[in-house]
Amino acid sequence: MMNSSLEWLQTLADPTRVRLLAILNREELSVGEMCAVLQLPQSTVSRHLKVLSGDGWVGNRREGTNQLYSLTEGDWSLDRQQLWSWVSKQQETSATSTQDLSRLGQILTERSRSEAFFSSAAEQWDRMRIELFGSQLDAFVLAATLGADAKVVELGCGSAPLAQLVAPYVQQVVAVDNSSAMLTAAKQRLNGLENIRFVQSHLTELPLEDCHFDAAWLVLVLPYIHNPIEVLAESCRVLKPGKSLVLVDLLPHDRAAYRQEMGHVRLGTDRHELESWLAQAGLGLSKYIPLPPDRTAKGPALFAAVCQRH
Repeated sequence: MMNSSLEWLQTLADPTRVRLLAILNREELSVGEMCAVLQLPQSTVSRHLKVLSGDGWVGNRREGTNQLYSLTEGDWSLDRQQLWSWVSKQQETSATSTQDLSRLGQILTERSRSEAFFSSAAEQWDRMRIELFGSQLDAFVLAATLGADAKVVELGCGSAPLAQLVAPYVQQVVAVDNSSAMLTAAKQRLNGLENIRFVQSHLTELPLEDCHFDAAWLVLVLPYIHNPIEVLAESCRVLKPGKSLVLVDLLPHDRAAYRQEMGHVRLGTDRHELESWLAQAGLGLSKYIPLPPDRTAKGPALFAAVCQRH
């Protein structure tokens, strides 16, 4: 017991460790919050927490991405409790303690406000994000994850919404469509971006070099093409080995009016049919995901497929 008591005294001889214990005696805190209270760098706080943890004074648990620390009082012996009681009373009378507790109060007030906001706003958060920051926020985040040296192609691009998203982040974007009207709209939309090349072409005969692209996209195109295997084979040809074609398209549906109203030649595509086409085109299906419904969407359900070149 004497050896343990001496170790405890050595631990508590450092005023920073006592300050940490004093604030943790009042509230479970993250490292960042402790840094703000004690006005010390993270490296210093982390070093002292390691000592306190090793000596059995504090423990931690994970909550999301944070590690939250608290005193392990429930595991303390009577001797340890009595030692801390005496040390904490000395600490309470210091000016440093008063300042620490004042800053702790401010942080807990800010935490309460934040928790209250998210608690009340949780169900409406998606709508609020869109109202405040627009509907494309998440799309821009994903676009920015592409490599700066990536070369990508949007097949059947229409007005080229994907090309517009990714162009600021990649080396080259090629936008392909057979419609001159669509390409005119795409050029107007992407005016001023220098790393975009527009190509008017049938998707069955792409005037693009072999093994050139790091990614290809084919979005809502399958309903319009009579020969999907040829289109998929061409998509495969222009991809680098091991790279992927991402397909987003309609699941099977019964809206026959789309044939007349929108010029569709098929009413959606099922997974079995898609896998057959891909196999004949030299592509493998690595992911297939029916997309969750969008409450604002009025069209048929969609799927996303990631198709990898062998």
